[in-house]
Amino acid sequence: MSNGVILFNPRAANHKPRVPNSILQIAASIDGQRDWVIVDGNLEEDPWTKIEAYLYTGKFSYFGCTVMPGPQLKQAIPYSKKVKELYSYVNVVWGGYFASNQYKVILDSGYIDYIVNGPGDAAFPNLLEAIEQQLPLDGIKNLIIKKEGRYHKTAKEELPDLDKLPDLPYDKLNTFYPLERYLGRTYLGKRTLAYHSSFGCPFTCSFCAVVPIYNARWKGKSAAGIYKDIIALKEKHQADAIEFHDNNFFVSEKRVVEFARLIKEDKMVWWGEARIDTMDKYKDESLALLRDAGCKMIFFGAETGNDEVLKKMDKGGTQSAAQILRFAERLKKFDIIPEYSFVLGTPADTEEQVNKQIDDDIAFIKKVKAINPKTEIIIYTYSPVPTEGSDMYQKVLDSGFAFPEVLEDWISPAWENFDLRKNPLTPWISPYMIDKIRNFETVLNACYPTVSDIKLNKWKTLLLKVTGYWRYALEIYAFPKEIRLIQVLWKYRQPEKEGF
Repeated sequence: MSNGVILFNPRAANHKPRVPNSILQIAASIDGQRDWVIVDGNLEEDPWTKIEAYLYTGKFSYFGCTVMPGPQLKQAIPYSKKVKELYSYVNVVWGGYFASNQYKVILDSGYIDYIVNGPGDAAFPNLLEAIEQQLPLDGIKNLIIKKEGRYHKTAKEELPDLDKLPDLPYDKLNTFYPLERYLGRTYLGKRTLAYHSSFGCPFTCSFCAVVPIYNARWKGKSAAGIYKDIIALKEKHQADAIEFHDNNFFVSEKRVVEFARLIKEDKMVWWGEARIDTMDKYKDESLALLRDAGCKMIFFGAETGNDEVLKKMDKGGTQSAAQILRFAERLKKFDIIPEYSFVLGTPADTEEQVNKQIDDDIAFIKKVKAINPKTEIIIYTYSPVPTEGSDMYQKVLDSGFAFPEVLEDWISPAWENFDLRKNPLTPWISPYMIDKIRNFETVLNACYPTVSDIKLNKWKTLLLKVTGYWRYALEIYAFPKEIRLIQVLWKYRQPEKEGF
């Protein structure tokens, strides 16, 4: 039996293939030490057939799977279970923030053996060596294991220096799946590349799934290192746009400005995620440079127009409703589109308070659109994240809410909606509140169709706007069946589900 590794990237919500950076990161950590293969569920009609074909050779004794909550679980759970049932000697290892946050139900399943809790660049190869040498695991950092009926988290490792990590093995990925298939047409460009330039985030928002993994730590690759990678992909594969999928790409103004200066003459268009209170500190000349260098849109977690709720969310203590509005207006003069996400339906003491917060946030969103109509609005419904010590999460527990105790329950339709933050069925939200949120979202998306839907021509856009305008202006959001029919017929895209 060989010690090869199958690295599996489960299918995402939209089946849209993106370069599987997290899987490539792990592949780079073991490249040259052992055989590895990649199976991408987004590019396979039947991923299990390919997985089993590899296992049948007897050359692979490890099955590694990166797992985000939601649709990826539909493949990650049943395939991991089948691996263990049919090839009991195979060690099943999960990573990704679903694995880190829901480790108890995962390790209780009986068919997932180990969890990598955070970056696996050192943890994964060290784990494999320890298994083969029958060494203790306690000294390996960034692991979660179950031992003698108890869950054990090993110490956290310092975040690695990304400039010293091995280059991602794009060439070898190309032998499994042509890189061309990952360079899709988007609002940003004809050949859009997904890239990850940092680990973690330096903030502790109480609803964020990344917080328990990184504990307010962040480390980014240098601007020169990012530029080197991007330009190599541009020259070799003609990439013309970039989606930076960092949890927070814009942490360091110095790093971002340096990257913008490097990339400016290369005519690349790009997008990333940021915090409003961080970027509001950027100099005007920095923001102007970003736009000149191709930054077209930035995603921000606005969350709510309620300052009290913002404090409960622990948005760094500096973000406010006034700042959210002011910054949307500020970006207007730089022609950078702010993409604001809002989280509606946070827990409160009474049903009336929850309902009022929803009404207030709908009114606040309309203020944002009035100030800067180009602002893209993404609406989520609050879904709890198990953040120990958080007052908000304690209120969640006090309400009687509980996560599934059996792993397979996570792939039920109700819990998939929970993971997508669309209809979480939390005890403090009544069905009429969900209807209110979804109806407003439907009307909003008609009155202001997303610019990222490249299928919409000017006539379709005009019809949507006409259909939605009167409802939006008169605040008649209930039963927008005519809009929903148009959106279904035209397969209107929602960025929160599909990215670009």
